[in-house]
Amino acid sequence: MSSDEKPDGRTAAPRSLAEALRARDDASLAALLRARPDLITPVPTDLTQLATRAGTRASVVRALERLDRFALQTAEALAVAGDPASYDELLGLMTGDDGDATVAAALPRAVRTLREQALVWGGDDRLRLVRTARELLSPSPQHPSPTGLGPTVQEATAGMSPGRIQELVAAAGLPSTHDAVSAAAALTALFTDRERMAKLLGQAPAEAREVLSRLVWGPPYGQVTADPATHLRWLLDRGLLLPTAPGTVVLPREVALHLRGGRAHRETEPVPPPVEPAGPTGTRQGSPQVVDATAAGQAYTALATVEELLKDWDEGGPAVLRAGGLSVRDLKRTAVALDVSEPVAAFWVELAYAAGLIASDGEADERYAATPAHDEWRERPAADRWADLAGAWLAATRTAGLVGGRDAKDRTLAALGPGLDRSVAPEVRRRVLALLAALPAGTSPDPESVLARLRWERPLRGPQQEDDLRSRLARWTLQEAELLGVTGRGALSSHGRALLGAPEPHAADDAARTQGSPDVPDTPGDKLPVHHRAAPAGAPAAGSVPSGPADPQARAAARAAAARRLAPLLPEPLDHVLLQADLTAVAPGPLQRPLADVLDVLADVESKGGATVYRFTPASVRRALDAGRSASDLHAFLAAHSRTPVPQPLAYLIDDVARRHGHLRVGAASAYVRCDDDAVLNEILADKRSTALRLRRLAPTVLAAQADPAALLEGLRALGYAPAAESAEGDVVITRADARRTPPRTPPEPVPEGPPVPDATLLAAAVRAIRAGDLASTAPRKTPGTPPAPGELPRTSPAETLATVQAAVLTGEALWIGYVNADGAASQRVIAPVRVEGGFVTAYDHTADEVRTYPLHRITGVAELADD
Repeated sequence: MSSDEKPDGRTAAPRSLAEALRARDDASLAALLRARPDLITPVPTDLTQLATRAGTRASVVRALERLDRFALQTAEALAVAGDPASYDELLGLMTGDDGDATVAAALPRAVRTLREQALVWGGDDRLRLVRTARELLSPSPQHPSPTGLGPTVQEATAGMSPGRIQELVAAAGLPSTHDAVSAAAALTALFTDRERMAKLLGQAPAEAREVLSRLVWGPPYGQVTADPATHLRWLLDRGLLLPTAPGTVVLPREVALHLRGGRAHRETEPVPPPVEPAGPTGTRQGSPQVVDATAAGQAYTALATVEELLKDWDEGGPAVLRAGGLSVRDLKRTAVALDVSEPVAAFWVELAYAAGLIASDGEADERYAATPAHDEWRERPAADRWADLAGAWLAATRTAGLVGGRDAKDRTLAALGPGLDRSVAPEVRRRVLALLAALPAGTSPDPESVLARLRWERPLRGPQQEDDLRSRLARWTLQEAELLGVTGRGALSSHGRALLGAPEPHAADDAARTQGSPDVPDTPGDKLPVHHRAAPAGAPAAGSVPSGPADPQARAAARAAAARRLAPLLPEPLDHVLLQADLTAVAPGPLQRPLADVLDVLADVESKGGATVYRFTPASVRRALDAGRSASDLHAFLAAHSRTPVPQPLAYLIDDVARRHGHLRVGAASAYVRCDDDAVLNEILADKRSTALRLRRLAPTVLAAQADPAALLEGLRALGYAPAAESAEGDVVITRADARRTPPRTPPEPVPEGPPVPDATLLAAAVRAIRAGDLASTAPRKTPGTPPAPGELPRTSPAETLATVQAAVLTGEALWIGYVNADGAASQRVIAPVRVEGGFVTAYDHTADEVRTYPLHRITGVAELADD
């Protein structure tokens, strides 16, 4: 007969969490490790160590934080129930005397989730909440219970004198008992008997019942004076209020449950609140085609904005603060350059940084600049560039919405600076988009209903400010998704859905998808009866939050799919502009890269939108001439790329600037100016505005200046001249904007929220290692003398070890060994020796499921396995 079976053949109830885990199959253990990845860091040696780790405070807190509201309410009810509690007792605490069919139907799912995550173990007749979770959720004066219930009568009377307890028993109309324990039990029996309790409360004064009504839903503690009023004395004399400290009383848990009708919670929430459509009527729904077109337009604007930011920083961006990040002044300047508000500018800057397009150059005069990856990025198709930005935003833990706020030390949080990482940000972003994906196509959500749904799914997040952060992250996600073009008019676009890895919606299951996600599989070895498995239609698996594609390959595929969806919606780049007589050019859409690059040098952007307006000025034309273009080149370029004739004023402007360009030459001595026309030099010397340049004549055609060549060039240009720089050989220097690039940089790595979720390969290897280690630690052994304590290695002399191993080779029996590897790590193993020679034993290792060779001197001891 197995040790796990009763004489009648039934499986014995597990006596510990380790035994409950041992009864699970590999799929169930893998589900536990996937739900609680901290348990696998590092991999436990056996199931006993896994159970111990699952009961540590840090791990339990993390597991409780990832429960949804109803699963957490179930755990809270178990914390105030008996230990152990039956399923029927738990059901009574959740549904109350009147019963609640919805709660009763959803409860099996919540219990199954708690079991799967190893927070609850045991059968339906003996449900046990792990001790650490019970301590965290149980009521105390320092940490009131979330249920609002106080201590039991037994707990509240633990320090009370026997005489006082007998007085309470007598006042309640109960016969006296022999000891305090039986007296507390008699009071408990009275308070849990509905009929007798109703009769007792019927005798209470109205003021006393009013006091009970104020305490019934918590907090259960109240203050009384040394000489309480008559109605309070009536409650104190009958144990309906019990003293806990001088001047403090508490409402016993049993009394509160009677007044509540048996409910542990005032309101239970078995079904998540639905995400409602936006609009005053709650029926706003747009055309999916309009949503996609709007989102695609915004995606194009997002690309243009990021490109403009990178162009603005192309020759070297703002300086890096000593503490890191952008200064407030530089952020304002960037916002003006992009024509957006400062929070939106911070978003674009952080997005470019997350995508690896900008970084610090790391030089002595440290500044921000574009990275080499930017040059590769800008040459890619527009849809691919957008997918890169959107994918980086979705996975980033840096949170632009925090810019301008204060950290824990009351320091201002700067864009691109430290302190902006929030590890929960990617999860919130994906979940918000998943909720949008569950709505019918083209429907925008009511933001408040999204926040309510998120609060239901993650009700316990530590301090209040952390919960507030999740709400703010959700609001920022809705705003940023619209800016980026993931959504259009508030609804998720088709390319946004592809980026998330969500399936296309179907009318038949829109409503069901709005409510939740697939069911959680039963936990083998710890199952509920069949009649307990019903669940409300469409209710989500407790604690389940879709997180999108997990591995990099899947996410890359999702980005590619999003780019394919977006590409047909983006306008095709144009190879022409429309020249106007007012010295402007209108680009009716995005321009091809070569045309846009030349036009950016030849003209200044005057306005943006669906069409971009460029203005030609003497300074912009001179800029093109400085870059090495001739007047004939500019005339040919404009004629080739304009759908309208080149206006005469523009042709005159180009010729006039070209005629004067280079007439003055500026070179390096300190600096000098030379010109073949001495009248021009006389004019410059006579101009009072040139005083700051401190010019003096060296020759009829040469002026010297006490300024560097760059300052002299800018000064003469400010006076209305068109000087050209020349080299030491007297040749005109062609000046092009030098693109400043940082050394190769990798994008910032997201800061994970705890250990990463293990993949299937790691889970399978971990489960196999834990099983093998558990086999080695629990296998019955023939050990002479005193057996080693649990977890200790067997100890035998070298001669005994060699003799036992050689005998096992002849008999083919398996052995239990203790082994210390080259790194000093000790482990227990079950091996079947095959050969012993040269100080090594070759054996089939049941722990590793392979043949291995072990040095005999590293084996601490051996023991034969018992026959059964």
